[in-house]
Amino acid sequence: MKKSVIQKLIGDIEVTRDLVLLLTIGGLYALSIALSNTFVNVYLWKQSGEFIDLALYNLTAVIFQPLTFILAGRWAKKIDRVIVLRLGVISLSGFYTTVLLLGDVANHYLIILGALLGIGFGFYWLAFNVLTFEITEPETRDFFNGFLGLLTSFAGMIGPIVSGYIITRMEKFTGYSVIFGISLSLFVVAVLMSFLLKRRAAEGKFFFRRILAERKKNPNWRHILHAHFFQGLREGTFLFVIVVWVYIVTGSELAIGTYGLIASAVQFIAYYAATRLIKPSFRKKAILIGGSILYAAIYLIVFDISFAKLIMYGVVISIAYPMLLVPYISLTYDVIGKGWKAAEMRIEYIVVREVFLNSGRIVSVLTFIVAILLFPEEKSIPVVLMILGIGHFLIYFFVRHVRFSKPNGGESYSFARQKNGDGGSTGGTTV
Repeated sequence: MKKSVIQKLIGDIEVTRDLVLLLTIGGLYALSIALSNTFVNVYLWKQSGEFIDLALYNLTAVIFQPLTFILAGRWAKKIDRVIVLRLGVISLSGFYTTVLLLGDVANHYLIILGALLGIGFGFYWLAFNVLTFEITEPETRDFFNGFLGLLTSFAGMIGPIVSGYIITRMEKFTGYSVIFGISLSLFVVAVLMSFLLKRRAAEGKFFFRRILAERKKNPNWRHILHAHFFQGLREGTFLFVIVVWVYIVTGSELAIGTYGLIASAVQFIAYYAATRLIKPSFRKKAILIGGSILYAAIYLIVFDISFAKLIMYGVVISIAYPMLLVPYISLTYDVIGKGWKAAEMRIEYIVVREVFLNSGRIVSVLTFIVAILLFPEEKSIPVVLMILGIGHFLIYFFVRHVRFSKPNGGESYSFARQKNGDGGSTGGTTV
């Protein structure tokens, strides 16, 4: 009876030791990010009170992330992939160590902190994506991605509210130090667990330029890359503005935790529903509907902001994001999986996609910086959000052109992918 219950939950699949280890590392990462990353922006905001400082910190992170992806991709074909994963976790550990050591002068070292975060995300996600492909089999991949999604969603629910409670119960910046210390400890455990993973020998040359040029030969790949640029156009600025707005309106870190808890709980249900209900034939329409709702949601908060409206906004986007991302991610990997030499060039495809995604984020933050330097923040920020916020809506107008000669034919390779959204942090959960 017990065995049949487990089989009903995970299916009749073989769960290997390395698969469990990678899931555990992914879960530790998700919990650490959920506990701290949302609050790093608020921590820096409380020290300087300037949006320009937050923008410079986030700009540095999104510049270093694609650069690190390129380096990590090259190394992943020359050295052990597990070592690349370890470098990512160690870099993120270094980020939290630096934040703890700098304390209340952290806002004076924004470039260093942003660089460490971007480097950590770059190494971690490149290696995690590749290891996901290598450790999972076609019959275990859905289980892995589904279970990792559950861990990430659960972390997104409990992390912010626990952090918010601890921070508000302690004086000044003490609570922040405790939370950042916990995140550091989780990353240290993840590093130690990575030593238990089986070594993965690397081989082959790194053909980054070849896959970049492939967009000229493969229209599907070109459309997907353009879509990722516009995805980044929204994410770059919304990642830090929304959470700071929640703090400005309420003056409470616990309110940020409440926002995260409600949004993540709704998202948890919405992801489950989207995964079960959105069929391949409905993908493009779902992307259009999800993108339209995401853009419309902005108008709940840009003209008259309050905590109640921010909560409404969080609920709406938490329903819309899964509607957009579930079919969009599947479509992306269908394009990659059916592309030129997908198996041999999987690392290069991942890296090129990240370059386009982060290019959109860079343009987003640069636009935000120019706007607040030239015009008053209270007038320019709402206008910038209305302009940049159209990014996810525009995704549809690129993916609608994606066509396969054989709808169900050809080999397809899938990879893990971090989810991003408003109010979270790069590489974190969608909130």
